[in-house]
Amino acid sequence: MKIAVLLVNGYFLLGMGDCNGGGVARLQGSFSAGPTLSALTLSAGLLNPSFEPNVTSYDTMYIGDTSVTVTPTAADVGTTITVNGTLVTSGNASGAIALPSGNTAITVTLTANGVSNTYTITAHRLAQQAYVKASNQGTGDELGFSVALDGDTLVVGARREAGNGTGVNPAHNNLASNAGAAYVFARNGTTWAQQAYLKASNTGADDWFGYSVAISGDTIAVGAMNEDGSATGVNGADNDGTADSGAVYIFTRSGTTWSHQAYVKASNAGNTDQFGRTVALSGDTLAVGAAGEDSNLTGVTAGSPNEGATGNGSSDSGAVYVFTRSGTTWSQQAYVKASNTGAGDNFGYSVAIDGETLGVGARGEESNAVGINGNQANDSMSFAGAVYVFTRSGTTWTQQAYVKASNTGTGDRFGSSIALSGDTLAVGAPTEDGNGTGANPPDSGTIVDSGAAYVFTRSGTTWSQQAYIKTSNTGGLDQFGWKVALDGDTLIVSAANEQVTIDLGEDSVATGINGNQSDNSATDSGAAYVFRRVSTTWSQQAYVKASNTGSDDEFAHSVAVSGDTIAVGAHLEDSNATTINPGAGAEADNSAGNSGAVYVFQ
Repeated sequence: MKIAVLLVNGYFLLGMGDCNGGGVARLQGSFSAGPTLSALTLSAGLLNPSFEPNVTSYDTMYIGDTSVTVTPTAADVGTTITVNGTLVTSGNASGAIALPSGNTAITVTLTANGVSNTYTITAHRLAQQAYVKASNQGTGDELGFSVALDGDTLVVGARREAGNGTGVNPAHNNLASNAGAAYVFARNGTTWAQQAYLKASNTGADDWFGYSVAISGDTIAVGAMNEDGSATGVNGADNDGTADSGAVYIFTRSGTTWSHQAYVKASNAGNTDQFGRTVALSGDTLAVGAAGEDSNLTGVTAGSPNEGATGNGSSDSGAVYVFTRSGTTWSQQAYVKASNTGAGDNFGYSVAIDGETLGVGARGEESNAVGINGNQANDSMSFAGAVYVFTRSGTTWTQQAYVKASNTGTGDRFGSSIALSGDTLAVGAPTEDGNGTGANPPDSGTIVDSGAAYVFTRSGTTWSQQAYIKTSNTGGLDQFGWKVALDGDTLIVSAANEQVTIDLGEDSVATGINGNQSDNSATDSGAAYVFRRVSTTWSQQAYVKASNTGSDDEFAHSVAVSGDTIAVGAHLEDSNATTINPGAGAEADNSAGNSGAVYVFQ
């Protein structure tokens, strides 16, 4: 037998047999063909991944920079180099390349002995793309209390919207106080437009529909944690017999049209369980947190146990419910509890799901363990918090890891927010007290409730902490880690909190990207921070504020990221605008208190 391996246009061609076309397989690799570079540097920004001569595709992020130069160095003498078509001498900088908002492709082409090879850099410059208000927005609606993003579709919750309509795009009025709503916005090019106004199928006052939202492709889940129905399971009868039991509503899109698909309740719905406080979607799998659920069970129960099976022996211990869809039919797959269920742990306060991995935060968990899979039995640290990771094989879920901070502390509330992307888990601890700044600072000194975020990664089935992250302007009561969002190597962490009466949240008066962090005269205005990972190292890339920063707006109460797009909610923003990008004058009109807004950056 003959075996031939050829490298053609960056691909391996493997031939077996007589190598006359039969048995040929193409194996893709990030390897260059033809002349190569020995070095590639930028005047600003970092290449991701780090430069390797045989790797030909990179990306980099810019915040304030409006241009960049590229310095390529050829590995061999006699190689001709062009950058975006302009000749450049090996080892010298190119001319300045403009960086408008969004993505800019930079090509470095090498030619030697009649053979060419091209390196590509995708440079992304972050800027605000849209200031988003709802078409029927009013005072006190709190648009932006929750946000979720997938590609060119944004869904936003307004938990106090007062319309009494039901379903999709009903007529609007203000006859059901605090019923709640969700809004769908779609992007075409760089232009956003409202696509749908969503209401529950059984709208009721004070249900807080829109308290949580999630999106995956053409499916949206909306949580209404104060809904009062006593039904159990999916599409049960509508009544109001179980106060604040909570519900989740599923909507699907065909073309540009949204319709209601399912009304989802817990299998053991109970008073004040708050089912729907948090929701997460991944394809045909839905995870729902019920932080007020009261069972004292531990571990995972397959199927849909009722209240008789679960009991109510551990107040506010919390639970998570996993549902799956077959065709258009949803059913409960698992009832998930912590391995160390305890009263007041609030397991399910946060949830995240990606494929076959589920993460659950229990911000009230009390053990003094540190790191991964430590001792769960010592409840000596009130509200230290914990995160639990579960994985699915077939239809069976099992706990894979019990995750604690490297510096577990009383009152840190680790697990208040979580996000998952592949083998990376991000966790927020908004009341952590460290005084450090940046990634992996020394854990020394105290700034009360400054907050922190933690990043964990998985190798095989083993999790380990990769980073302990603080802000560039760590401040008391900022509550950094209030929310986290993660996509690949991009992490968004917010410093905001809804409890404005006790002065919690980042306070600077800055606007836009990387403004002045030191003037804290805009109390509880809120901020978001963008971090990027290169190899295993995280660094802050952007300090993000609203275009119309205002005291008590709580910018970054909610955050989401999808690819190179970031959405930030400010649920207490006060402008009376009802359109997208209405202009600076409309943004500055604060006559609709707590109407709320969302800001999109790309």
